[in-house]
Amino acid sequence: METDDRTLTEKGLAPKGQGRILLLACGALAREILDLIKANGWSHMDLHCLPAILHVRPERIPDAVEAAILRHRADYDEIFVVYADCGTGGRLAALCARLGVEMVAGPHCYSFFEGNAAFAEKDEVDCFYLTDFLVRQFESFIVKPLGLDRHPDLLEMYFGNYRTLVYQAQTDDPALTEKAKAHAAYLGLAFERRLTGYGELATTLETLR
Repeated sequence: METDDRTLTEKGLAPKGQGRILLLACGALAREILDLIKANGWSHMDLHCLPAILHVRPERIPDAVEAAILRHRADYDEIFVVYADCGTGGRLAALCARLGVEMVAGPHCYSFFEGNAAFAEKDEVDCFYLTDFLVRQFESFIVKPLGLDRHPDLLEMYFGNYRTLVYQAQTDDPALTEKAKAHAAYLGLAFERRLTGYGELATTLETLR
């Protein structure tokens, strides 16, 4: 089972066909979910991740999730969608409701890592967020899709209204922190690090028995 970032970005992660509950997740959450499964001995769970790069085209997420649910539904007692709304404008929640499938609460992973209520209360409209995965995959998810490698003059247009890059750290990794600082400098933003851990991702998955 390959869990390198490039594979998770471009191809995702296939399920093993084991366990009663299939977690259908974004590839950007694969490492965190696998760590939680291992640490807690959740042998009743299996993980299937769709390519993380779908986040560049969020309108494609609902169709990809639906196809995966229909493909694997007969093999598991339950499927739980480990996506938040993720820029789908409510379409993913509507799909899950129609198919009778539960999903993680919140607008996006930045919110549930920090805690949905705490995140909403902050209302940080001038903050740009990165997780561990996005720090590692900054080129693939930020620089190249926005064309900043070819047109650095676009930096001001895309990021001129932001003030701070907030690195929500799932792990206490000094090397990732240094990378996140470099990304903040590249974007011309102030830097803040918050050690969120797994936040409500962990507490939500704990309820699945």
